[in-house]
Amino acid sequence: MATVAVEEKLISPLGRVEGDLDLKIKIQDNVVCDAWTQASMFRGFEIILKGKDPQAGLIVTPRICGICGGSHLYKAAYALDTAWRTHVPPNATLVRNIAQACETLQSIPRWFYALFAIDLTHQNYRELPEYDEVVRRFAPFTGTSYEKGVTLSGKPVEVYAIFGGQWPHSSFMIPGGVMCAPTLSDVTRAISILEYWKNEWLEKTWLGCSIDRWMENKTWEDVLAWAEENESQHNSDCALFLRFAKAAGLDRYGGGCGSYLATGTYFQPELYENPTIEGRNQALISRAGVYDGEEFHDFDHLRVRESTAHSFFKGDTYLHPWEGVTEPIDPKEGQAQGKYSWAKSPRYEVPGKGPMPLEAGPLARQVIAGRPGAAEHQDYDPLFLDAIKTVGPSVLVRVMARMHEACKYYKLVQGWLRQLKLHEPFYTKPEELPDGKGFGATEAARGALSDWIVLKDGKIENYQVVTPTAWNIGPQDGNNVHGPMEQSFIGAEIKDPTDPVEMGHVARSYDSCLVCTVHAYDAKTGRELSRFRIGELG
Repeated sequence: MATVAVEEKLISPLGRVEGDLDLKIKIQDNVVCDAWTQASMFRGFEIILKGKDPQAGLIVTPRICGICGGSHLYKAAYALDTAWRTHVPPNATLVRNIAQACETLQSIPRWFYALFAIDLTHQNYRELPEYDEVVRRFAPFTGTSYEKGVTLSGKPVEVYAIFGGQWPHSSFMIPGGVMCAPTLSDVTRAISILEYWKNEWLEKTWLGCSIDRWMENKTWEDVLAWAEENESQHNSDCALFLRFAKAAGLDRYGGGCGSYLATGTYFQPELYENPTIEGRNQALISRAGVYDGEEFHDFDHLRVRESTAHSFFKGDTYLHPWEGVTEPIDPKEGQAQGKYSWAKSPRYEVPGKGPMPLEAGPLARQVIAGRPGAAEHQDYDPLFLDAIKTVGPSVLVRVMARMHEACKYYKLVQGWLRQLKLHEPFYTKPEELPDGKGFGATEAARGALSDWIVLKDGKIENYQVVTPTAWNIGPQDGNNVHGPMEQSFIGAEIKDPTDPVEMGHVARSYDSCLVCTVHAYDAKTGRELSRFRIGELG
């Protein structure tokens, strides 16, 4: 099969800000037979941070993304906590957890209504049952649920701002704790805001039932039965989406690589007062792990590698981020070497199986949540492990995994707010060690987000950020194995190759921090069939 020439565009790399992602696909007999993801702008945050003060990452990395800047701050703080061997008071851990989770809570309805569901109003689906109702609810700007979901999505980050002073781009998390001293009024206000969000959107609009009723679902069959249990649940946005997505075939494609990574997030305060890399997994509430499609493995950051075989960086490197290099080359020079993207290709050295691409994101988190053996403080939830084993991964299952997290994180935040002890400290001043190595990670709304920092003589010697979008949209590696999103496109059937809305569903289900343009080519002739932009409303 002839290689399609790479078209250069000004596009954001590594999912670090909103921008454009070129997705090149080849179609044969209305089926995608090959795919390439291309991020085509270099920004170089690793170069910016080199030689700077160790705390520069607390200021710079939250500016990497205007959507999940709080997540960037969270993992940057823990990277320094582990490098400087700080003490973090339990109150500070709780506040960090609260802020991180609230940022994700705002992202869930905002993503579903403003980014994903609007594609369901596409004219391709006008003959399907309930199409008119889908348009009435999900049409951009005018949809009844669209307006409510997007408007109320801002409520959780009001809670973030109570503790962090602002959202986005806060820098209130620092090594040793947080820079805030909340009052009882702050806490009660936060509880009230989240209660309103839950009542008005999560239960009334999305579920049509209580959170507790939804959380009784432990298998995919439970979910399907729940949708028909009573009139309120049947008429909910969730049940409508389930029915319509199945009618549109979203349960039949977009499965991806079938292997998953979660670096975990949220710490049990008393178990992580002195953060270390070695003690991290045991202290996590939302667990870390790898599922290779057959068995689970403990997450070990030392098994992470970044390949530059098909990336616009010097050489064909395959390095752990502590040794990572960021040496850009001219894309024209890179194209001559078979390179086609500014994104590196993160891989994980799975014991006994070697380097594997791993999907990051809500589905990955929920698959890892199904691993037996959780400690008492840790999340155990078998629902989506059952889903991928019974009906298989798909666009539909990936979307539902993200929406499922709204209930889980709401309950966690309400619990953490009530655990705060306002007369106890929120910060312990650390010793600023001149040399050391640190690792900090979290689960941003879109998945595993990690920093690796190397300190030398009181300055940053090396700083590498690996984003969930990089895990998902990274190009082929040195073994020419496609990344997770590339694999998700391959095999999908397209109704109209000149208007491939199905590719929009796949890309949106990952919610990469990029606005996507699909370039569709006929695999036999090489002729470009269309350019389908899925990142704009309307």
